[in-house]
Formats: sequence, structure tokens, C-alpha cells
Amino acid sequence: MNHLAHALLSMPDEDVMLGGLIADFLRGRVDPALPRGVRLGVALHRAVDVYTDAHPQVVAARARFEPPYRRYAGILLDIWFDHRLAREWATYGTGTLHEFSARVRELLVRRDAELPGNMRGFVRYLLAHDLPERYGETAMIGEVLRGMSTRLSRANPLAEALPVLQGDAAALERHFAAFFPQLQAHARAERERLGASLPE
Repeated sequence: MNHLAHALLSMPDEDVMLGGLIADFLRGRVDPALPRGVRLGVALHRAVDVYTDAHPQVVAARARFEPPYRRYAGILLDIWFDHRLAREWATYGTGTLHEFSARVRELLVRRDAELPGNMRGFVRYLLAHDLPERYGETAMIGEVLRGMSTRLSRANPLAEALPVLQGDAAALERHFAAFFPQLQAHARAERERLGASLPE
């Protein structure tokens, strides 16, 4: 899943949300000096990613992509599922998407000193483009894909992928609708399990 989903699944604790947002920018063992809630957020993010990758609905959705997009299906689904989540926030989210997005941006600005150095470029991009709220705009998804294509080290087709996603939107929406409520339930259970076992 992408940034909007991870932020939502980390609710309501601020430390857990921060951990969920920084997790993609950390590698390996998590620094035990981080606040416990932040470590819980990182662990929850990683558990969500493992569950997502193995979920039958996600596996089936990835299989819908033909070469050359099949290789990048995981990235494409992460971004497209955040788009679906933003579009259907009233069903899955809490409050308004505008309010939630403002909360995410405020958190990242206020706790800038705690962010991994390799995350700051992403945060500047997020702030400049009013994300994650604008993930609901199809044109913004196209821009995100173009930006992502330039950050990968090898040549890739991500910049041209938006029409592929739009062409299969109905089927991908069915996969998302079947998957996301199960992911929410799993994240709640994992949060409790990890919270009970994580050291202070």
C-alpha cells in the first residue's frame, strides 16, 4: 500500500502514524532508540506490506497487468489503490480527506527533525502538491507515475501507465473493494498483537 493507506491504517496515535509514514525510508533493523509508538508504526507498516503482497485479491490484480507493466504491477497497484482510497474516503476513512491530509502534512512538518534524511525530498514533494489529498485526482496520479519513473534506476514504463490503469479501472476497483476492508481488519489485529509484544 502507499502513503495514504499506511497513514490511515496507523490511526489514531501520532507516533504510530509517523512510524507508518517513515517506514519506506528505513532499511533493516529499526533503531531501538526511536519512541515505542514510532517503532510500532514501522512494524505495522511492514506487516501490512507482507499481508498485502500475499492477499489473493492483490495477487489476482497484479496478474491482470501485461508486459512490460507486469514487472511494475506492485508499484502501480500501490499508487492506484491510494487513488481509490482517496476517491472513496467517505467509505473507508475518518472525517474528511481534506482534514486528514492536512493532519498528515502538519505531522511531517512539525516532526521534521525525526524524519530520515532520504525522506525529505518526498516530504517537499508532498507539501508542494497537496498530497495525500490530491491522490483522488486522476491527473495527479499521472504526475506521480511520471515522477516515480524518473526515480527508478532502470528504464521503465511507469510514465505511460495511467491509461493502462484507467482501462482496467472497473476490475481493479472490484479487487480493491474486496481487499481493503480485510486489510483494515488485519491492521487492527496486527496493531494489538505487535503492541503487546514490542519492548518499551
